[in-house]
Amino acid sequence: MNTNGKVTNVVIAGLGGQGVISASNILCEAAFQTGFDVKKAEVHGMSQRGGSVTTDVRFGNTVLSPMVPRGEADYLIVMTPEEIDRARGELKEGGVMITPDNVEFFDLPSARSMNVALMAVLSKHLDTIPTDNWVHAIKSGLKEKLHDTNIALFETIRSA
Repeated sequence: MNTNGKVTNVVIAGLGGQGVISASNILCEAAFQTGFDVKKAEVHGMSQRGGSVTTDVRFGNTVLSPMVPRGEADYLIVMTPEEIDRARGELKEGGVMITPDNVEFFDLPSARSMNVALMAVLSKHLDTIPTDNWVHAIKSGLKEKLHDTNIALFETIRSA
């Protein structure tokens, strides 16, 4: 689990109703289950449905603040192409941006599964978090009737 004192910074951006908060909850739970100190901050736009929503997630051995400084995100997950230009400034030089284009070749069971699909792409970059912890986090974060479909999607994308 040791990250050599490094804190990993993740910003998730999208629109209200796209599952930004659910995605950040899954990431937080997976990191927490791995043994990391985890901090999260949420910013809701003017409208809960359709307004801009961002979450900052930071994890590592010790995390002092929940906010990712602008331009310091190691990973930027953008749920919708309309938010890419607005969110781009969050990413540090050399950071990784993950967008719906990263999952365009996979058959999503519904548009509401995009958040889990993007977490699967992110998980491929975060080898410090075991797959079992991601699966536990999906089960913790979603209703039981959504478990099988979303876990299958996650595992398909992660293994691709």
